[in-house]
Amino acid sequence: MAGKGANLKTRLRGRSRLIGRITRALRLFAPMLADVIRGRYRPVPWSAILWMLAALAYLVSPLDLIPDFLVLVGVLDDAVIVGWLLTRVDAALAPYRAWREGGVDSGEDGAAGA
Repeated sequence: MAGKGANLKTRLRGRSRLIGRITRALRLFAPMLADVIRGRYRPVPWSAILWMLAALAYLVSPLDLIPDFLVLVGVLDDAVIVGWLLTRVDAALAPYRAWREGGVDSGEDGAAGA
């Protein structure tokens, strides 16, 4: 019995980390795009942009692995696949997150501070 309780806690912790990664990706993607467009962040994270486009395309595409007319299962497969794609976005945004947390505004500011 104790093994089941510990296993459930581990699974729930893993799920909460997954949800945290998804929300972090969603929160950081728009500011990253704004920083790239304004020229404040130069190494364009193309992989993050492509993963986000893939997530959006899958979400709006009428072609699914499991059709949405199977209400619960169809929506669940969308959530799982889009969630996985958003974890890929989060992983691709790691350099941007480090840059943003470092507070360096551009290349010349970073050189001046060094």
